[in-house]
Amino acid sequence: MDLVCKILSWLVSLVVILSCTCSSVSATVTYDDKAIIINGQRRILISGSIHYPRSTPEMWPDLIQKAKDGGLDVIQTYVFWNGHEPTQGKFNFEGRYDLVRFIKTVQEAGLYVHLRIGPYVCAEWNFGGFPAWLKFIPGISFRTDNDPFKAEMQRFTEMIVNMMKSNKLFEPQGGPIIMSQIENEYGPVEWEIGAPGKAYTKWFSSMAVGLKTGVPWIMCKQDDVPDPIIDTCNGFYCEGFFPKKSYKPKMWTEVWTSWLTEFGGAVPYRPVEDLAFAVLRFVQNKGSFFNYYMYHGGTNFGRESSGLFVATSYDYDAPLDEYGLPREPKYGHLKLMHSAIKQSEAALVSADPKVWSLGKNSEAHEYRAKTGACAAFLANYDTESSAKVTYFNRQYDLPPWSISILPDCKNEVFNSAKVHSNSVHLNMVPVKAAFDWQSSTEEVPIADDDDTFTKWGLYEQLNLTKDFSDYLWYLIDVNISANEAFLKNGDDPILTVTSAGDALQVFINGQSSGVAYGSLKNTKLTFNDTVKLKAGINKISLLSSSVGLANVGVHFETYNIGVLGPVTLNGLSEGTRDLTKQKWSYKVGLKGQASSLHTLGESSSAQWLQGSLVAQKQPLSWYKSTFDAPEGSDPLALDMSSMGKGQIWINGESVGRHWPGYIARGSGCGNCNYAGTYDETKCLSNCGEPSQKWYHVPRSLLKPTGNQVVIFEEWGGNPSGISLVKRTEQN
Repeated sequence: MDLVCKILSWLVSLVVILSCTCSSVSATVTYDDKAIIINGQRRILISGSIHYPRSTPEMWPDLIQKAKDGGLDVIQTYVFWNGHEPTQGKFNFEGRYDLVRFIKTVQEAGLYVHLRIGPYVCAEWNFGGFPAWLKFIPGISFRTDNDPFKAEMQRFTEMIVNMMKSNKLFEPQGGPIIMSQIENEYGPVEWEIGAPGKAYTKWFSSMAVGLKTGVPWIMCKQDDVPDPIIDTCNGFYCEGFFPKKSYKPKMWTEVWTSWLTEFGGAVPYRPVEDLAFAVLRFVQNKGSFFNYYMYHGGTNFGRESSGLFVATSYDYDAPLDEYGLPREPKYGHLKLMHSAIKQSEAALVSADPKVWSLGKNSEAHEYRAKTGACAAFLANYDTESSAKVTYFNRQYDLPPWSISILPDCKNEVFNSAKVHSNSVHLNMVPVKAAFDWQSSTEEVPIADDDDTFTKWGLYEQLNLTKDFSDYLWYLIDVNISANEAFLKNGDDPILTVTSAGDALQVFINGQSSGVAYGSLKNTKLTFNDTVKLKAGINKISLLSSSVGLANVGVHFETYNIGVLGPVTLNGLSEGTRDLTKQKWSYKVGLKGQASSLHTLGESSSAQWLQGSLVAQKQPLSWYKSTFDAPEGSDPLALDMSSMGKGQIWINGESVGRHWPGYIARGSGCGNCNYAGTYDETKCLSNCGEPSQKWYHVPRSLLKPTGNQVVIFEEWGGNPSGISLVKRTEQN
């Protein structure tokens, strides 16, 4: 009898296993004109962007759970090629770049994934996500009908797809990935370059579909997508967008929650009333998928931000702030809206809307399915006046620039402008007001140092650094005759240095002689100032520093950075001396980095000063100190407002570039009315202040005691003003 029971039990288990296997294999993701269809069911899908490298693995579960609690169905992320293959043929899928772990974390939370493979991502990310080595492949030209580029793009795309397949992460395999994206916002580039762009579009579309992922591919901001790929919209508003083919669903891949923070710019924010209004305007017009860009923006750690002078913070005024805390009332208000949309789902995916006017600047969108399901949207587009409208013998009050949802065509459960979620003020509270600093001075190199190399003329920076460092020294000796008139009359000559960006420091005979830097609007810069020269040989040392590589534009791989000239001395007896084509020496990077001053295993030969000898407001200074991790789980940051420009490391890990010395332009901040069309210049804060003064220190980087912080300061600052702060919520 026991044997019979065992056999029956084994048979039952086998049936369960087979049924699960069959169910997994038979799972499908398709689409029609109304929605994405998952396992035969049309879905209104609410998505949010969370980029795995912009947070730590230890943060992922909490971020994803908060996204789920906020009403999301899908997590969207790019795939960051330069993070995964920083050196050609050598791969990194660990730590913040553990893509499989991130996707499995999303799956464990019960959410779907939209994987934007690209592999061009834009994303305010260094080089648009392309590895720097890609630029130096002979004959390559980015994002066009170019064989060397297509070969590398296909190789990486196939590798990511095969990795997802081998881990059974596509939905037909039982995984969470329901959509993939190939390329990114290519339409404007294709329009610029013409026939080669069209040929490239045809090629990468065919290549992607041929990978047979079992889930739909999408392309954003692309009018001529070949079937079966879905074209989608990005922007602040997308209510008027419709796919070019009527049998495809209306999708919004980037609902911009605000805009990026740039060094030198004020900090944009977007009122939640307008954000909710934009989403409902899209949904009422047959929109069935929308994704917040960003839902959690996070941090541009290391040297990952792009050459758009993008700040280390990528907060984006997202529903979850840079530190992972809910931003209220934005998070809570959107959560209520998501619930109202979900209550309306049965009608939205089953019927087409009927639209009619409810009066001046007001209208109704009604979805009434044959099953009896009914949902209505009542809109007031006026930017100043409220509206009292009548819908089926009931009166509804609509504030300016607002939309109400009636999931049963009777009862208003949500209005975009009626915010009931509590506002929560997020404070930065000091937990360590002073550090015991040590300092070490970075030596200013000269042309005849042993670790320099010489070339005739000026060379582009990236071609020499290969993006292994932000820094390149341009070094030259200038001989001044003892008979020069300026040596007697004190009328110092003027040094003019023209650079392609991003920032420049000038040293004359080892002494600082000034700085110049560009901006988002104009990355190019010119140093033009008097300099102190002596009779005989003068050592001119120019430190060119990058704040990231260009990430957008037609053939941005051809863009230049660094000192390209002309470089001249004006006011000499001979008139103007052109130094541009003379013999220059070069040094890549910093001596302190070569000596590992920023790591835990630093060189034992390093000379550190303490106490009253610590450098104050001195350019090219290294600082280090130790601290214990504060108790609790509040997110942490360094307040760097007393410093100028440079980089920060915690326990050897770079947490990004700091630049509090770049003060936000001082106009345009103040009260912001949510009503009316939004753009990135409408609502601003931080005018006249540092664009960013707080720099995120993830707790996962810390030990309980003895944590090391190292700072390289380019300009000179006051380290005694640095403090460790915690991010706390206050109602």
